[in-house]
Amino acid sequence: MNVLVTGANGTIGTALRDHLGDDPGYEFTWLDVEEHPEYETTVADTRDYDALRAAAEGQDAIVHLALSDYLGGSTSRELGWEEGFSGSFAEVCNVYAAARDAGAESVVFASSNHAVGMYEVELAPDIYEPDVELTVDHTVPPRPDSRYGALKVFGEGMGRLASEAHGLSVYCLRIGAVRDPEYDHPYGDAERGVDRGDWERGDPAYDEQVARLSSLWLSRRDCAQLVDRCLRDDDVDFEIVSGISESDRAWLDLEHAREVLGYVPEDDAGEWDGPPESA
Repeated sequence: MNVLVTGANGTIGTALRDHLGDDPGYEFTWLDVEEHPEYETTVADTRDYDALRAAAEGQDAIVHLALSDYLGGSTSRELGWEEGFSGSFAEVCNVYAAARDAGAESVVFASSNHAVGMYEVELAPDIYEPDVELTVDHTVPPRPDSRYGALKVFGEGMGRLASEAHGLSVYCLRIGAVRDPEYDHPYGDAERGVDRGDWERGDPAYDEQVARLSSLWLSRRDCAQLVDRCLRDDDVDFEIVSGISESDRAWLDLEHAREVLGYVPEDDAGEWDGPPESA
């Protein structure tokens, strides 16, 4: 299977390289705006339709991870339209259009927990506790917590349009939290804060970061498995599934991914009782 991966040099893209790059069932084209120092990269900007369309030629599927930086990250809640903001939406539209025009069969769209993040904002930090009776699944109304989250909701909507009006198979993955290898564990965000000098181990802020990431963590190998399940699937027309590893603190639903894709996480946040050096 020929697969184009946009944003291939980022955290999720490198997770796919690490865990799927040598799979003989795939021929990947790794696309990003810059060369990777270690891997062959097709250099193109997803905001440029013609460049993206050329890269999509001959591809069976597109995994869309790229995102321009103009949105202001996952915290900006500005409502006004600003110069350059349109590029973030253009790249979403370009991916679906390029997939259709190139004759690809499917698109895997990296959506986000931030598409439903207001549930977390409203209920944090209690939402991170194991006994909270809340499961946010594919049936709930989207509640973006930022314009980053709103873009992901837009991407899900365009994905449904691409599926129902143009026949693409579209998988929207509401990804929890994938981290670079050094912090690929439920203590990752807390330990990164220690490394930056933001807090010390045992501080309340440290403990809250552990609880939060434990509820949202998607390990790099589980992330690759989830994308692999999407690429190998032959039944889905359009689906929204949550992407997290196993956790007794999860507030995002896991059952739909199990049912629809056969996803079985290999990693469990509940098995960790400390960072790697003391686990």
